[in-house]
Amino acid sequence: MVALNQPYTGDMHGVRDVDYECFRQSRRANLKGTFRAFITSRVQNLDSLVRPRDTRLPVVNLKDELLFNQVRDMFTGWSAPFPYPPKIYSFDGRNIFTDQQWPQKLIWHGSDKNGIRNMEASCDSWTTNSISRSGMASNLLRGKLLDQEKYSCNNAFIVLCIEVTTERE
Repeated sequence: MVALNQPYTGDMHGVRDVDYECFRQSRRANLKGTFRAFITSRVQNLDSLVRPRDTRLPVVNLKDELLFNQVRDMFTGWSAPFPYPPKIYSFDGRNIFTDQQWPQKLIWHGSDKNGIRNMEASCDSWTTNSISRSGMASNLLRGKLLDQEKYSCNNAFIVLCIEVTTERE
């Protein structure tokens, strides 16, 4: 799991564009796997980003430090509490918890605590930065990846990417 190199408002031009940004930044970082945005879409939940056969694999950060013992541990209905103090890095190697590029330690995700899409809280499928629309986000300082709090889409928060395939396949 890796963060994009800068925060984004709710207007990410849709999931396809932010997926492409995950791909682009991963290639610049010389990573070979396929990375997708860890946000919901109109047709996709967070728990379906990784193939079912890979849900027993660990979730690690850019430096191969453990974030979750297994992918499926994020989707137990408890808002994905981190089992260890998390360290999450951006594709350019900065720690999002200590770098001021991300003054707010919040991530967009658009889901409920199980990773299921919340159509009313995904900034119109990540296409608007309107102050009158909202998106579901999580304050990482609370120790949960899928904490449940709605924020106005004009806020600029962290966007995470998750590796869904590796070069070793």
